[in-house]
Amino acid sequence: MTTVGILEAKTQLSALVDQVEAGQEVTITRHGRPVARLVSAVTAVDTDRSRAAFARIIERRKAMNLDGLSWKELKELRDEGRP
Repeated sequence: MTTVGILEAKTQLSALVDQVEAGQEVTITRHGRPVARLVSAVTAVDTDRSRAAFARIIERRKAMNLDGLSWKELKELRDEGRP
């Protein structure tokens, strides 16, 4: 990962974009503090990771104890007293 100050980023934008196209990430700082990141607009989706995360969500949902309440009943309790 490359880190550059904002003035340098302004003067070297084309070269920084070339780095991002090559797969690098660029952090832009102001007074030494990160304020922005340049990342590729074309990102590959890790489908295996996404599927694994979805499976974990489903398993956690199955493990939730609703104390015998249905989803409809939970929504009614949530909405009780709302305009």
